[in-house]
Amino acid sequence: MVTFPNAKINLGLNIVEKRPDGYHNLETLFYPIAIQDVLEVTLRSPEADGDYSITMYNAPFSGSPEENLVIKAYKAIATDHKLPKMDFFLHKAIPTGAGLGGGSADAAFALKMINEIANLSLSDDDLERYASQIGADCAFFVRNKPAFATGIGNILTPADCSLKGYYLVLVKPEVHISTKDAYAHVTPKKPETAITEIVKRPLNEWRNLLVNDFEESVFLKYPEIARIKEILYSQGAIYASMSGSGSAFFGIFADMKKEEEIQELFPECFCSVMELQ
Repeated sequence: MVTFPNAKINLGLNIVEKRPDGYHNLETLFYPIAIQDVLEVTLRSPEADGDYSITMYNAPFSGSPEENLVIKAYKAIATDHKLPKMDFFLHKAIPTGAGLGGGSADAAFALKMINEIANLSLSDDDLERYASQIGADCAFFVRNKPAFATGIGNILTPADCSLKGYYLVLVKPEVHISTKDAYAHVTPKKPETAITEIVKRPLNEWRNLLVNDFEESVFLKYPEIARIKEILYSQGAIYASMSGSGSAFFGIFADMKKEEEIQELFPECFCSVMELQ
């Protein structure tokens, strides 16, 4: 069985408050986009050593299999259900360390595949509960529809937001931004206008209203990547932002851009152009 886990972008991201447990409550809107990994699951021989294996392509994984989110998905369900042995084959196309949720998407799609292969008849609510054990944004990819996220990104509410007919330019520089760096200069505060209200306005009004609170902190440490956002606007983006805690940026355009022209603008970056749904 083969599936295609897709990425997401963050439309706005407000760091609202610091929690007693050291984490931060945030508000953001997750929106699915078309760039996809490829995940294949096959049944493993009952005589094989171990209950699972994972083989990675295009992004070597240096940790142990138990650290991979796909394997964490298998183990999460296996705590409650008898599963057949499985082999996972994961080809990465979603850039890692980008704020695009690629690892979380892989885990959520693995949950859905395991559910189907093992005939568990788990509901989306059940799958979301397992996903929330794996990562804060993992549950979003179970239903994979625009959603307003609160808490640490794990409390989801369906969002009436459609960018169908617009086009996305995605740019990922060769910069890895740690969570510590992203939070370094962020001062939690309640936004003046909720993201859910801003996205109801015309897209051309978002530029001055819809913010990612991580940008200020990240741009202080990596001023060279702030230029990416400026170039996207200079090329006609209606709205541009960093996604999540970075380092990927996106621009929303009214017309499709040629990928080779975007790559010329950002020669040291991963670039992709796609239609939004």
